[in-house]
Parts: sequence; C-alpha cells; structure tokens
Amino acid sequence: MEEAPDGLVIRGGARLGGGTIESHGDHRIAMAFAVAAQMADGDVLIRDVANVATSFPGFDELARGAGFGLEVAASAAPTG
Repeated sequence: MEEAPDGLVIRGGARLGGGTIESHGDHRIAMAFAVAAQMADGDVLIRDVANVATSFPGFDELARGAGFGLEVAASAAPTG
C-alpha cells in the first residue's frame, strides 16, 4: 500500500504483514484495517480506535462473533 495525495494505492497479490496503523481518529480506517488484519501474517495494532464505539457501537463484539481475533489493549497514558 502506498499513500497518494488523494488516497491510497493498493496493489493486490502480496500477503499482508503485521504492523501498526495510525487511524488518526477515523473510524473508517480503524474498522477497515480491523477487517484487513484478519488476513495478515502478523499482529496488527490499530491506534486511536475510541471513535469506533461512537460510530458503530458493538463493532468489537460483532467482529469477535464473526471470528475476528480482536483484543483491546490498554493504551499508554498520554505524555507531556
């Protein structure tokens, strides 16, 4: 995946690896990568996901019910 000025360029065919996603408070990014993470070869950490509960209450419960391997990690306290 490559960032472009107006979006993303996604090239298919390659397996997804693990990594960290910065959702920047965008529930669409958080949920899309939660879905994509199910096919990843490694763990995927998605940051700043509190907004998902506002836009789609129960997403985590529904996703777990569908077989997603979601877990909520404790976040670090803000610094500074």
